[in-house]
Amino acid sequence: MPMPPMTSSLEQLLAIMAQLRDPEHGCPWDREQDFASIAPYTIEEAYEVADAIARGDMAALKDELGDLLFQVVFHARMAEEAGLFAFGDVTRAITDKMMRRHPHVFGSAKISSVAAQNEAWEVHKTAERRARPRRAEQRESALDGVALALPALLRSIKIQRRAARFGFDWPDAMEVFGKIEEEIAELKDEIEHNADHAVLEDEMGDILFAVANLARKLDLDPEAALRRATAKFERRFRRVEALADERATGTDLDRLESLWQEVKREER
Repeated sequence: MPMPPMTSSLEQLLAIMAQLRDPEHGCPWDREQDFASIAPYTIEEAYEVADAIARGDMAALKDELGDLLFQVVFHARMAEEAGLFAFGDVTRAITDKMMRRHPHVFGSAKISSVAAQNEAWEVHKTAERRARPRRAEQRESALDGVALALPALLRSIKIQRRAARFGFDWPDAMEVFGKIEEEIAELKDEIEHNADHAVLEDEMGDILFAVANLARKLDLDPEAALRRATAKFERRFRRVEALADERATGTDLDRLESLWQEVKREER
C-alpha cells in the first residue's frame, strides 16, 4: 500500500501507525496488540529515555524519545479505532492542561518563585482530581490519583508527599531514623522466630517505605540514589573480577572482600 504524501514528520508517523494497524495490509504483530499488551513497552521506553539522560548520550536520547513518542501514537491509534479518542484529542488535552496549570504564563496570575509554582501546581491538580467523576460510595482522599503502575519507590514518595500535605508527616529527617531502626528490629525479630515469607516481605516493605520517607525528607530521589548505588556496585564488582582474574588468587569470600576494599581505595 503506497504511502500518501506527507506534510510533516508527525503526520507521516501517524500514517505509518495507521498502515501498521491496517486490517488487510498491516503488520500481523501490530494488528494483534491492545492497550494492555503495549503498556509494558511504553514503560520500558520511558526507562530507556531516563537511561540515555543518565548516561549523557544525546544521540541515544533522540532515538529513545522517538520510541516513546511512537508508543503514544500506538495507544492513540488503538483508541481511535475503538471510537474513544484520537491523537489530536491527546495533544489538545495536554495543551489545555498545560495552559490551565500555568496561568502565570498564559494568563494574568502572578507567581514569583518555584516554591509558589509547585504549590499552585498541586492546587490545580487537586481541583482536577475533584472534578473527575467518582462512584457515589467512593470517598475522596488526599491519596487519589497516584498511579498503581508507578515504580514502587516512586509511588511511595508520591503517597508520602500527599499524606504530608494533609499534615501527616515527621517534623524533620532525623525523626525518621528511629522509624527505620524500629522496622529493622521488627524484621530481625521475625527472622529469629522463623516467620514465613509473606511476613518477612511485609517487614522488608516497611523498611523500604521508611527509607524512602527519609529520602523524601532529605529532598533526595530514592530511585536515582538506588540507580547510582547499583551502578557503583557494578563498576566496583567488575574491577574485582578483573583483579581476581589477573592475579589468579581465587574467589573465596575473604579474598574477594580484600579486593573489594582495594577497589574502594582506588576510587578515593
